Amino acid sequence: MKILFIGDVAAAPGRKALAEHLPSLCAKIKPDSIIVNGENAAHGIGITPKIADEIFDMGVSCITGGDHSFDKSEIIPHMEKEPRIIRPVNYPVGAPGNGVYSYRDQNGKFVTVINAMGRVFMNALIDCPFKSMDKILENVKLGQGADAIIVDFHGEATSEMVCMGQYLDGRVSAVLGTHTHIPTADHRVLPKGTGFQSDVGMTGCYNSSIGMDFEAPLQAFVVGRRLTKMEPATGQGTICGALVDIDDKTGLATKVTPVRYGDDTSISVTH
Repeated sequence: MKILFIGDVAAAPGRKALAEHLPSLCAKIKPDSIIVNGENAAHGIGITPKIADEIFDMGVSCITGGDHSFDKSEIIPHMEKEPRIIRPVNYPVGAPGNGVYSYRDQNGKFVTVINAMGRVFMNALIDCPFKSMDKILENVKLGQGADAIIVDFHGEATSEMVCMGQYLDGRVSAVLGTHTHIPTADHRVLPKGTGFQSDVGMTGCYNSSIGMDFEAPLQAFVVGRRLTKMEPATGQGTICGALVDIDDKTGLATKVTPVRYGDDTSISVTH
């Protein structure tokens, strides 16, 4: 089984890259299903029902989220009727939507996607992601109702990401990081068979500050405050993510391959 996981789609350049390049990318690497983190798809912050529907129309099976999951108010009631859009499972009880979604891929394999969020440099009021994962995995197990389990761990600190990978090693197919918008070079299969990458990177314009135009963040760094509003970058976009090869018998990963594909020729296809 091959699952393509695509990192944070950032604003219009990310959406355009996805629409233009996903068909040829899929023809090249032939994934059995596609998962996309879409929490920055609407002008760099949040996601709308219209954008979510456009992403699903591209053949995507599940859209994951993060700290911006609820930033567009119109997505909240939409989540209640669209289970394919998930948000971090460790939001407190009563939060809209769900943190887990299961589907069958094109070959009939049963895939479960879990979205969780870290607490280091993030929202300290959310529940413990480690304990939240334990609770979910009491009822969702590889080989017992799930042929594959993919975890989108949305977080800031690579130390927390690495610890989550080790904590879940052997219990899930892959732990793939999102949020920082910068692809890390630590893709690997952990000792007990879980695929891992601290951050799979952003699908958007890399001639930017994590998808945003340079002007406002530069002001903040140079003079201590932003004098203009943050706006998304407008350059060419690149798809960034990871392809996870999974053993059909065990549900564990055999390979994690970074995937970088699109208009930005400084970032090459690595599969």
